[in-house]
Amino acid sequence: MTISTALWSFSLVVGLLTLTPGLDTALILRTSALGHRRRAWGTVLGIQTGTLVWGGFASLGITALLTASHLAYETLRWTGAAYLVWMGIRMLLSTRRGRAAEAAPEEAPVPLADTVAGGWRQGTLTNLLNPKMGAFYVALLPQFIPPGAPHLAMGLLLTSVHILLGLTWSAVLIAFTRSLRGWLRKPQAQRLLDRITGTVIVGFGIRIALGE
Repeated sequence: MTISTALWSFSLVVGLLTLTPGLDTALILRTSALGHRRRAWGTVLGIQTGTLVWGGFASLGITALLTASHLAYETLRWTGAAYLVWMGIRMLLSTRRGRAAEAAPEEAPVPLADTVAGGWRQGTLTNLLNPKMGAFYVALLPQFIPPGAPHLAMGLLLTSVHILLGLTWSAVLIAFTRSLRGWLRKPQAQRLLDRITGTVIVGFGIRIALGE
């Protein structure tokens, strides 16, 4: 396998993975739909920061230690599951507070700050606490490194392809939500979006907790 063939093959695989709706898509859509454009881009950058870290660790062989150590993997798995369930429940509870705020506007909850830093922290934590990302890179990345190629450099190059595709798709998602911002700004639409996103995130957390 040549380097160019590896790049094209890897691009196809991670491109399909990027287009598949999942936790990252739900977070980006929800944050952007609330009108928090800076926070949405912060979330995107955080997710890609996590991808870069996982890719770097896999290139160095560190994530192989994670998958080989039952205790380390279980610790990360339960921590990630707890974080996702907590985040999803917070979103679901916010829909109830939103209804109460309509009845008593003076008790309206304080909205999330529309900052890049806040979104970056959320995106990074969500990605790094997902042990399936580590397992994915351990299983996939070595298969696309040609014999004789520098392992670390090639691994980071492949990871960069994944990041570039992720940034491109995220830009499409954010542009899509901006085209619907008139409807999405309605309290009823925001509550519906939080219910869907919260349920999806809790589901991912439970799936991680119950997965092998």
